[in-house]
Amino acid sequence: MAQPSTPHAPVPRLNWSGLTDVGKVRTNNEDSFLGIAFDGHEVRYLGKIGESSMASTDFVFAVSDGMGGANSGEFASRIAVDKITRLLPKGFRLSAQGMSSGFPDLIGELFSAIHRDMIKMGQAYEECAGMGATLSLCWFTPEWMYFGHLGDSRVYYLPKNGPMTQVTHDHSQVGWMRRNGQLNEREARFHPRRNALQQALGAGHQFIDPHIGAVGYQTGDRFLICSDGLIDGLWDHRIEDLLRNPAEGQTPAQQLVTEAVAESGRDNTTAVVIEVR
Repeated sequence: MAQPSTPHAPVPRLNWSGLTDVGKVRTNNEDSFLGIAFDGHEVRYLGKIGESSMASTDFVFAVSDGMGGANSGEFASRIAVDKITRLLPKGFRLSAQGMSSGFPDLIGELFSAIHRDMIKMGQAYEECAGMGATLSLCWFTPEWMYFGHLGDSRVYYLPKNGPMTQVTHDHSQVGWMRRNGQLNEREARFHPRRNALQQALGAGHQFIDPHIGAVGYQTGDRFLICSDGLIDGLWDHRIEDLLRNPAEGQTPAQQLVTEAVAESGRDNTTAVVIEVR
């Protein structure tokens, strides 16, 4: 993966867009997405479209796909993104001091806290029994993107010069088989157990082991965070085409979600696209 920009390079700017769609089949949207900017003093919610400098601010973008009976899946994904807003800004001092070693621990603590909250809610309220959620999160500092992930939502990385890669691991048997070369993309997409998760926040799982890491980025690089509804509608090569060659008149997130829903629409569909400028 790319190395971060040099210390003397201009401070990067981020351009982002996000969109979620209920799809053609479901009546409620269990996906949630979040964009926040924060420094040592305040947290600011971001709009669905925007651009900003990283001179004195960190940015976090996340997508969560809820699961559970009644409306508990919708509630679960909101719990996940709300907890981010309360916990992550406490770590801004790590970024300000360049303490990269602390980010994995902080992200791991965040996932554990969300997991505990969902387990407690599931035990306390009958309507929340089995409630759970996926979570894919990207934390942008001036040189690195730190990520945390659990479930089968995804983070993709498209460098300015190079092929797109899936940064995160799908926490499923099918995902494991795909990573180990036992299935290709088509076989994985139509596998009967493609939606059976081995790990998620809450959902009765006793232990979690989130995928945590970092990507050094450069100007012109793009990132995509999406729910599995987007993957159900678009092949990876088409995702890369749309990210690399955005059309006029629509945001990148709009293009991805609109085409994915048109091609499938069987699930809620969410995309957040971030470009480094």
